Amino acid sequence: MEAFKNRVQELLDVADVRINGSRSFDMQVHNEMLYQRIFAEGSLGLGESYMDGWWDCKELDGFFYRIMRAELNRRIKPLQEAVMVLRAIMLNLQKPSRAFLIGKHHYDIGDDLYQAMLDKCMIYSCAYWKDTHSLDKAQEQKLDLIFRKLGLQKGMRVLDVGCGWGGALKYAAENYGVSGVGVTVSVNQARAAERNCRDLPIEIRMQDYRHIAGQFDRIWSIGMIEHVGAKNYRTFMRVMREHLKPDGIFLLHTIGGNRSVFKSDPWIEKYIFPNSMIPSLRQLSLAWERLFVLEDLHNIGINYTKTLEHWHRNIEQNRTKLSERYSKQFFRMWRYYLLSCAGVFRARNLNVWQIVLSPNGIPGGYEPVRQ
Repeated sequence: MEAFKNRVQELLDVADVRINGSRSFDMQVHNEMLYQRIFAEGSLGLGESYMDGWWDCKELDGFFYRIMRAELNRRIKPLQEAVMVLRAIMLNLQKPSRAFLIGKHHYDIGDDLYQAMLDKCMIYSCAYWKDTHSLDKAQEQKLDLIFRKLGLQKGMRVLDVGCGWGGALKYAAENYGVSGVGVTVSVNQARAAERNCRDLPIEIRMQDYRHIAGQFDRIWSIGMIEHVGAKNYRTFMRVMREHLKPDGIFLLHTIGGNRSVFKSDPWIEKYIFPNSMIPSLRQLSLAWERLFVLEDLHNIGINYTKTLEHWHRNIEQNRTKLSERYSKQFFRMWRYYLLSCAGVFRARNLNVWQIVLSPNGIPGGYEPVRQ
């Protein structure tokens, strides 16, 4: 047992993290079996052991910031992770018959959870923290940034691919005078989006992106392509091109990785986002090649750390009320999810890209929008 502990500490030394140390980002170990579990199961074992109460850390985001900056996630690769990679490469885990799994597993957990966590518009993606400390304001600024990049004008017909609870469409219809369609694979989201967009010229469809119909002046997709999978990126881009008018604009808002991968982190895959993966710029650019002209690329990823921290704070403030439906282990899982991701974005291992694409290039060029 001591040998495994020493090996773990040797790895953590590279990240300046101590076992049972006195700093807020040091890990406090409650079960000495943790060290063997880490070597046997890698990131999955680290996450599950946290859920089981085997270890704690006061500043979990700071712990993961140091782990990721030191690239310790690449030092331990159990056999089961190699098997997962092969499975992802050989199989299409995001084929149409599996498209609704993510909705059922993640987005249909319970609207009470997301209402407690998110802003008033229920926007479940990176906010834009320009001169504000308000989550509501930061999400509105993100939406305005997107809609100004799209050049939304009154009377346009728009498509929101992965519309969530309808917040972006509602905001666009009320503030920019557009009409349009939103699609989602979540039952709860579809019902809520219909309620939120009632009395507006908005139609909500419960369907996979591959079954979209109609032509649109503008299309956006915010935090959805992370569920599409590398085997389907080309299909996704073809569908967007097919349903965008020749003089239209498509904006893709996505988490992006610095390396091309074919699977998600094993713990995230099992507990948070099944069959998900983070695209790289190389994968996306190959997918839109000969279909779109790149007009603009904007990395706002540093904003996600603050967004995730606010979401975590909101959950903690509403924990007493939420405890009626969610277990102690669920809260440990959710805290691990939000704060580990906050650390990863702070370490710049993940980004958030807003990518503006046009079918044939905008005549006279595109003027980038930043604030």
